[in-house]
Order: sequence, then C-alpha cells, then structure tokens
Amino acid sequence: RSCIRSGIAVKEDEIVLNIGYKADAVISRNEFTNIPNANLCDLVKVGDEIEAKVVKMNDGEGQVQLSVRKLQAERGSKVLEDAFENKTVLKAVVTEISTGGLSVVVDQTRVFIPASLVSDVYEKNLEKYKGQEVEFIVTEFNPKKHRIIGNCKELIIEKKKKIAGRALRKALRLVRPVEGTVKNVTDFGAFVDLGGADGLLHISEMSWGRIENPKKVFKSGDKVKVLVKAIDGNRIALSMKFPEEIRGRMQKRSLQ
Repeated sequence: RSCIRSGIAVKEDEIVLNIGYKADAVISRNEFTNIPNANLCDLVKVGDEIEAKVVKMNDGEGQVQLSVRKLQAERGSKVLEDAFENKTVLKAVVTEISTGGLSVVVDQTRVFIPASLVSDVYEKNLEKYKGQEVEFIVTEFNPKKHRIIGNCKELIIEKKKKIAGRALRKALRLVRPVEGTVKNVTDFGAFVDLGGADGLLHISEMSWGRIENPKKVFKSGDKVKVLVKAIDGNRIALSMKFPEEIRGRMQKRSLQ
C-alpha cells in the first residue's frame, strides 16, 4: 500500500505525516534516503507531499511506519523488469566499485555489472568509473535472489560494429584499402579484425599468385591491408588482389 500525505512535522532523523488514520505516520531517516546521517530538515519541509509505502500499521509506539525507499525500490524493480524484457538501454551513475565489478542504482534498486561486462576489453582499473554515468542493458533479472545483472559490453560491441560498418561501406564505395589484424588462420583463409567487425580473406583473394597454405603466409596478430570486396549482412569478404592503381599508390606511400 502507498499513500501521499502532507508532512506535519520534520525532525533531523524523522518525518511525521498525517495519513487520515487514527494515528500519525512516521518515516525514519533510513527509510527516506540512503544518504548517511542526512538531516531531513534540509530535504523536507512541513506541508510537502510525500508518497510512501506502508510498512507497519503499528511500530510498537502506536504509529504507522512508512518507507519512501521501499516504494521506490518496488518501482525500480518494475522498471528493470521491463528493461530486461524489452532490452531497453538504461543509464545510471556508478555508485560502488568492487574487485568483481561495478554497482549502479536504478530507483533504489541495485544493479551489478560484472568486470567482464563493463567493456569489450579487459579493464584493469575499475576505479575510473566511480561517479561516471554508464549505459547498459539488463541481461539477467532475478530479484528474489537479489541478482540483477547489467551489461555495458554488449552495447559497446554493437556501437563499434555500426561504426566499423559505416567505415567499411565507405571503403567499399571508394575502393581503398583498410587496415586490419589477423585473428585466426585456417586452411581456406584468414579472419581479419577490422576494428569492431570481422572479415574473411579467402585463400583465393590473398594474392594474384597461387597460395598453397595460408598458415605459411599469415599468423594471428599480423597487420594487413585489405580491400573490402563485398558486404552481405554480417559477412564481409576481403581481398588483397589490389588493382594496379591502388598498388601504385601504396608503393608511393611506402617510399615517402
């Protein structure tokens, strides 16, 4: 149950409200804010309307106990549940750092972002995120076990793919080489990281001459310049069969 009533008295550590019941209602400091040792006189004034959840009809002293934080937490949980179901992108400020990851709070509800899901690369120093706003999606929602997991990595990867995709399409239109890093070499070709998107350099596109074994030509970590031959959905075909004009430009740059 929740109610909205006007405060009739404000103390440093407690708010007294009229809820139209035979007894007044009370909100303690800890049930109003998560700010340690906050002075409620600085946050609330007599006459303010406050929406809160009824926690106890009798707190032992004949008063009704209310909680603003519990009501916000319930609403926050609903927001996070909807975000989980709809893959909604959320933003929140990092409030806590631990060896395992980051914590953010959405309407009084804690969301944990494991270190492995903070970025698309290994982050040795998580302290730099303290007080920073991060974007994330909820990839696990289990409030009964107090397990609500956020994921920044997925959004970062998706953004990089979009940026890489635009750059590759531009390279395709302009017929110009792009630089990439060999990720994996197979018998039929090499997979190249183009900065957020992977392309396949097929054995038949490695040279104008014949290549018997790609593993004798390339290894993981090699930097290569390739042409974007075609883009079909998520599949990117690459080539090192540079037209004579491009070979001439590349040779000229290497001599400068």
